[in-house]
Amino acid sequence: MTARAGERERRSYASGARVLSVGIAATGLFTFAYFSIASHVLDRFEAKRIDVLWTVMFVIISVIYRPVEQLLSRTIAERRARGHTEHALRGAMAIQAGFAAAFVIAALALHGELTDHVFDHFDELYYVLVVGTVAYAASYFARGWLAGHEYFALYGGLVFMEALSRLCFVLAVAVGIASGQLAVAMGIAAAPLVSLVVLPLAFARRAPRAGAQELEEVDAALAGPGTEGVSEAVAHEGLARSGGWNFALVVSGIMLAEQTILNAAVLTVDATARSRALAGVVFNVLLIARAPLQLFQAIQTSLLPHLTGLEATEGHAAFTRAVRLTISAIAIFSLAVALGLLAVGPPVMERLFGQHFHYGRFGLALMGLGMGFHLAAGTLNQAALARNHARAAAACWIVAAGVFVAWMLSGAVADQLLRAEIGYAGATALLALSLAALYRRGSAERLRGAAARPAPGTA
Repeated sequence: MTARAGERERRSYASGARVLSVGIAATGLFTFAYFSIASHVLDRFEAKRIDVLWTVMFVIISVIYRPVEQLLSRTIAERRARGHTEHALRGAMAIQAGFAAAFVIAALALHGELTDHVFDHFDELYYVLVVGTVAYAASYFARGWLAGHEYFALYGGLVFMEALSRLCFVLAVAVGIASGQLAVAMGIAAAPLVSLVVLPLAFARRAPRAGAQELEEVDAALAGPGTEGVSEAVAHEGLARSGGWNFALVVSGIMLAEQTILNAAVLTVDATARSRALAGVVFNVLLIARAPLQLFQAIQTSLLPHLTGLEATEGHAAFTRAVRLTISAIAIFSLAVALGLLAVGPPVMERLFGQHFHYGRFGLALMGLGMGFHLAAGTLNQAALARNHARAAAACWIVAAGVFVAWMLSGAVADQLLRAEIGYAGATALLALSLAALYRRGSAERLRGAAARPAPGTA
């Protein structure tokens, strides 16, 4: 890659990441608004069921669909960094379809259990769960494709349309056009389908660029060995079939652990608390982490293909610089959030959710710090995936999630909300430290490998 081309790529990445950050910042605000308005237009039990529906759905889709998004993002970015324009998608499609089919089979088998014990006998919420989860298969596949091609503005548009369309349903209830928990819940199912309206723009944008790049590849093929392109394509397709499932399953473990950290407190409190509404309060507190996590998903989404490209082309220094800058921004942001929650957290939470519940300011501040550790862990996780350290990263996530669940079930702190706040901060701190150790080990291995290679021009 020439210096001019490299500078152009960096400017394009920075510009796209900024646009994506704006889009997902708005998405986070809309998501927060959706649950805030729902808590006002529904009674506390209906609002709690919407919280549980969202929690269950996003545990499922994060575990079964985000691995394919990460797989597509990483493999497409790596091939683009090496100058290729065509990417095998059949393996990723097969994985995504397999996960979706497995979900449908499990959902049908557990119909009665989900309806009676999760959704309090409201059968329509079960169908919202099934339709919405299946629809997200297409949405997450599109996200991976857009991220791999670094169409970050369109990625931001996709998630923005998703959040906006979901918000429209609860606003319809607020102004009296519709009513009831089903109308609010239907926004969760419709949102992933509406978000796909951005895809025609992506294909229109790609067509002229792909045509020019294909001409360049034809010229290169005519000048070089005639079988090189064919053998490379065959090797890539074989990798997609053999390695794709392994990568997806390992990342599924990471996603399951992350969703456990985000949702185990809600589910354990819902199962054990005397007050049926307390789980909704815990969910509201965890939105302190969820909303920034959705915002920083912009950075993490753009970071994986960017780091993969750097690892393939520019090497250790540029890779380390990108990670360091991201971690520094997260530290500043999370400290500001924690201080803000310490100062004005309780009255703001009470006003936003319209509940007469006393939120402890120190517990809220702990959530702000835990959110920072979580964001840092997500960044270090992307670095691990870019370096093919997915299995070691998964072990870090699984240990942290196991510690968190054990803490929530221990009863060490009688106040279940405070127990969740302490547990979240502790589990994310453990996770960030373990992934930081993995990152340092990977950096040391990278430097040793570079030192062992002979310098250019030497025998």
